[in-house]
Amino acid sequence: MGDVVNLNRARKARAKAEAGAKAAANRAKHGRTAAERENEARAEARRRALLDGAKRDDAPSGDEEKR
Repeated sequence: MGDVVNLNRARKARAKAEAGAKAAANRAKHGRTAAERENEARAEARRRALLDGAKRDDAPSGDEEKR
């Protein structure tokens, strides 16, 4: 005779495998490598430094009371 198979477990195992395959596909499609994230962070830091360097010292800040 064959082995007894719990159909509920088989159904859940199949669904889990399908979800895992879908997650792997999404990671490949939308994910970024660590190098890409680091490169983007460096570019953002450069951009902020450039903008901070272009600020005027006599520009009014938003913290002062308006008369």
